[in-house]
Amino acid sequence: MKKIFALAGNPNAGKTSVFNELTGSSQYVGNWPGVTVEKKEGVLKKNKEIALQDLPGIYSLSPYTPEEIVARRYLLEEEFSGIINVVDATNLERNLYLTTQLLEIGQPLVVAVNMMDLLRKSGQVLNLEKLAYGLNVPVVGVSALKKKGLDELVKKSLSHAASSINQMPPSYDPRLEAALSELADILGNSLPKTATRFYLMKVFERDEAILSQLILNPLQKKEIAEVIHLTEKIFKDDAESIVVNERYAFIERVLDLCTEKKASAEFSVSDKIDAIVTNRFLALPIFALVMWAVYYLSIQTIGTLATDWVNEVLFGQWVPTTIGNFLQMIHVAPWMQSLVLDGIVGSVGAVLGFLPQLLVLFFCLAILEDCGYMSRIAFVMDRLFRKFGLSGKSFIPMLIATGCGVPAVMASRTIENEADRKLTVMVTTFMPCSAKLPIIALISGAFFPHNSWVAPSSYFLGISAIVLSGIALKKTALFAGDPAPFIMELPNYHWPQPRNVIFHTLERGKSFVKKAGTIIFVSGVFIWLLSNFNWHLQFVSENESLLADFGRFLAPIFAPLGWGTWQGTVATLMGLVAKENVLGTFGVLLGGLSQVSDTGSEVWPQLQTMFTPMAAYSFLAFNLLCAPCFAAMGAIAKEMNNRKWTALAISYQCGLAYVVSLIFYQVGHVAFEGGQIGFGFYMALVFVGVLTYFVVRKPKKSVATVSLSGQLERSR
Repeated sequence: MKKIFALAGNPNAGKTSVFNELTGSSQYVGNWPGVTVEKKEGVLKKNKEIALQDLPGIYSLSPYTPEEIVARRYLLEEEFSGIINVVDATNLERNLYLTTQLLEIGQPLVVAVNMMDLLRKSGQVLNLEKLAYGLNVPVVGVSALKKKGLDELVKKSLSHAASSINQMPPSYDPRLEAALSELADILGNSLPKTATRFYLMKVFERDEAILSQLILNPLQKKEIAEVIHLTEKIFKDDAESIVVNERYAFIERVLDLCTEKKASAEFSVSDKIDAIVTNRFLALPIFALVMWAVYYLSIQTIGTLATDWVNEVLFGQWVPTTIGNFLQMIHVAPWMQSLVLDGIVGSVGAVLGFLPQLLVLFFCLAILEDCGYMSRIAFVMDRLFRKFGLSGKSFIPMLIATGCGVPAVMASRTIENEADRKLTVMVTTFMPCSAKLPIIALISGAFFPHNSWVAPSSYFLGISAIVLSGIALKKTALFAGDPAPFIMELPNYHWPQPRNVIFHTLERGKSFVKKAGTIIFVSGVFIWLLSNFNWHLQFVSENESLLADFGRFLAPIFAPLGWGTWQGTVATLMGLVAKENVLGTFGVLLGGLSQVSDTGSEVWPQLQTMFTPMAAYSFLAFNLLCAPCFAAMGAIAKEMNNRKWTALAISYQCGLAYVVSLIFYQVGHVAFEGGQIGFGFYMALVFVGVLTYFVVRKPKKSVATVSLSGQLERSR
């Protein structure tokens, strides 16, 4: 029978690194049932009869976040052989708080003290035998980065799970122990047979989720309340604080037993680096340079070399020529050849042509995440956000949004403040996700090949839209109030692990290719049909097609933005299905992939005649800021749980995108392209004034706000 071990630990404790080293490629990634939290399972490389369930990184088993709910539900309800608790050797005090709760569950527990190499470098001494004695469970020192101690960890976990050693939970103040004993007598058979100590602690803390699981009569509820109230009077503190203090008192006793204090506090390498990269004056310029370097490598240099070959040779010659010759050889009808070559190969090839650039970008971002730099950016942005009334917690969904908008919107549910949560949902998709990156690559490559700042400017445009939206919206009655506090851990810097970096790069690349092979494939066929048939279902040229008529009907709306052509209009609308569709649509309508011009540069000739450079940047800005894809819009609707709030969010995104694109084009066209000053230019100036007013105006000193549902709500 396969043995299953639950892998638990704090974020940044190295739990994922331990999991990856033990399981290798034998991993299964998905979502927990009913929750958009990643679920990872895997079997050991050296023993296929042992499986690991990687629980989400959590700080405690209090059900405040989706991750904590998932972890607690698994540990209390599922069957497994034991728990492997990964802790950070350089931050034991905080990490052992979760350990005290895991001990109370009563399942066989082994503590893996990770990053022992970093602890030794810092000059600290940790006696693992004394730590094991203090916790009364096996303790193994490991270094996932250097692949040390992992075999011993597996061996200890198996032997401890098979033994009948009595594993005792932590012992606290006698007064608290007496209260817990009384609660046990009152609850009697109402307590579950397993994890009884954990349930007792949670009943004492008045944990509503646990109390709702227990079948209690009115007399039991009354006696429980009396015991808790009496204990609070004795300690002169509330029940939850009593438990927290007792846990840390236990941890302090254990650490006094097994650690030696350093004679003098010295700055670590991480501290010295942070003194520069999180400096209040240098942090943002450094961040700008880092993002410039990332986009320069992926879109201007290394990524472009491979993309040029894929576009020009692979999908420009080999694939269409091979498929075309085959279709002619088997005498396929001309219309079917056009469907395959122009509709399918044209759309899918247009999207996949930018895959090399995306892989380089994913690789660079994975390095920044794995070395610990992205956590610093969240810290820096918290400092910036709070000045403008936004919660620092909002930046975590925004970081996730650089991958995909759907999980980013879902991640906003960890923000306790309702106004901050809804505001984050509204603005988080302004960040350029992986689906928008091909649009960035297309516009920057075709219209600004020698300007290395155009691509990273899209990233800064998203952040600026978020910050300025936060400033303006927080001054309205709907979002007024102080932002929620934000506490996060900054992990020590370390060299990125090649396995982790490659794994994350390939996972993101795989997701991109999968979308190209499904959604873009279907959309390409749909676009081809609409662009080749008229209202009488007759085969016609593109300019006389259903799609052309539909695009021309809506094109005047976008004419003030500089790209009022039916092709640009249709591409933008199809981008609402999936942002990659923007390229897929151009691939069908403009004759496939990019071609080599007379000057030898890789361009999309018809696109360059359709847009001026400022119109192209306006097109880019609109597609970055407007409503996201249908999947992300569905996530927004689910998180808002209100049609009016959802409509407000989508309308705000589209409205802001239109105004910003109008300003970029009208002002840029006059300033840089010698355009004539007209009505659109004056409208752009008016919008600049309106936006400036909403940003700089003073918030209303109101004590009440009216929600969209018409309900009067008190605001703090």
